[in-house]
Amino acid sequence: MLDFDLALLYDIETRVLNQSVKRNSKRFPSDFMFQLTEEEWNDMSSQIVMTSKSKRPKTAFPFAFTEQGVAMLSGILNSDIAINVNIAIMRTFVLIRKQALLHHDFNEQLQQLESKFDKQFRDVYEALDYLIAKETIPKERKPIGYKK
Repeated sequence: MLDFDLALLYDIETRVLNQSVKRNSKRFPSDFMFQLTEEEWNDMSSQIVMTSKSKRPKTAFPFAFTEQGVAMLSGILNSDIAINVNIAIMRTFVLIRKQALLHHDFNEQLQQLESKFDKQFRDVYEALDYLIAKETIPKERKPIGYKK
């Protein structure tokens, strides 16, 4: 996301957002945030009707934030919206972690069942393969027409 979109989302001015980022520059490595080049900004501006070049100085190109950068940004801003977004992000991470652990346990249980009942599974698979193969073999057709 671009800095001015995030500023709008967090209900702060773009310059306030960028100042906060500059004050906390160690928290934003290149895989969290980068600044668009003049060529990228011009290309993007020509494709997006809503982008207003007049509000931004000619030499100040916008910053683009990755999802990690957005998460970090919500942690350094002090607006109520940013605080709520940061809390929601943390809760989501915890929920995803719980789901991953539950899913991992489920996979382990399935593998245990498969190893325990491996022969039975093999027999079922062989029977299914036989039935599928039997259905795909064309049956001999009776000739159509009069018999002599």
